[in-house]
Amino acid sequence: MSVTGRTMPSVTHDDAPPLADLMPWSVAPPRLGRGWPTGPDATSLKARWDALLKAEGPDREALFEPTRSRTLRSAVGQLPGRTGGTEKLARASGPCPEPVRVLAAPFDEQWLIPDQRLIDAARPELWRVADDEQVFVVETPTDGRGPQLLATSMLPLLRPGRVRPLYRRPGGTEPNLAPGLLEHLRTRLGSPVTPLDALAWIMTAVRPDLTVPLTDDPELWSHGVESGRRTLWLMRRDGDRPKLPGGRRPYVRAPLPSRPLILDYDRDEEALLLDEGRVSPVPPKAWDFEAGGVRVLEQWFAARMTEPEPGTLSAIRPATWPQTWTSELLELITVLALLADLQPLQDELTSQVTAADLREAGVLPVPDSARRPASVLDGHEEGPEGQLALL
Repeated sequence: MSVTGRTMPSVTHDDAPPLADLMPWSVAPPRLGRGWPTGPDATSLKARWDALLKAEGPDREALFEPTRSRTLRSAVGQLPGRTGGTEKLARASGPCPEPVRVLAAPFDEQWLIPDQRLIDAARPELWRVADDEQVFVVETPTDGRGPQLLATSMLPLLRPGRVRPLYRRPGGTEPNLAPGLLEHLRTRLGSPVTPLDALAWIMTAVRPDLTVPLTDDPELWSHGVESGRRTLWLMRRDGDRPKLPGGRRPYVRAPLPSRPLILDYDRDEEALLLDEGRVSPVPPKAWDFEAGGVRVLEQWFAARMTEPEPGTLSAIRPATWPQTWTSELLELITVLALLADLQPLQDELTSQVTAADLREAGVLPVPDSARRPASVLDGHEEGPEGQLALL
């Protein structure tokens, strides 16, 4: 399967190096432990925080939804780069930490309260390297349909696949690539290779078994990098907004209801139906696009419309469908349609630069240090109860 969701032929056993060797540092995704600190709109998250702090005693504890990892009495420090409080939540006060954008599910950008007291396993090492230069690559388990890898500029919350940052340090420095890999590829290709070039190739060439065939053909490399960069642009959605060619931009043809309950698709009319609301044209390839074995548009809609349990903090949410969700839906349709159009590199891509070649060149095996996070000591981090954090 390619990153676009198209079926690839059977894997060629040609000693292609594993992704785990090419991008050796990986981190398990954050584990929230409770759903209410994240959601599709930031205003509701602030209201949930206020409701938690207004409650007292057992009521606050029940709303918090404690786990073995986090209770109202857990002592934890600030998340790197964040300014939330560090006193125990049992006696916390003050405003909600400003919510940040995260990738909550494939192609689903939501919001998160960035407070380590609310998150069972926040993975601080990811927060330390999260900035405008970073690209997080997420392994996406699939049953044969959908992309093997997702890429995002936001902190990813997707489980259970590993997260592989492109850079080991803030500011786009020290790429998370096997030491010596870029130099070896430059020698074999006879042209410069940047970290983003290597990632673009990985995105378009990765196989279902998460091996990555490498080429020393400059023309094929250039074609693959171009395709991979377009994939990265569409997945990260940074810069200019994507548009469908030929005036095929989706529009709201019939107003969406204040709270749609049913999502359906009219394949003949190429229309997305939200109760009596109607969005078209929506190409079948956008409706059929899957990630992690789930239809993306259906999962995106369910995250906004599934009724939460009454009396929980998750039940605090918009009373009506916000206009911002409509804009996000139209862009998501466009992104999925354009990704579905991307073609695999070729029917059978053989690895001309093999794992054996990389071992002979000293690129593999990677040193153990490359599989551990770099020491990032650039910023002050506050520990529990306002103490200095020792890193």
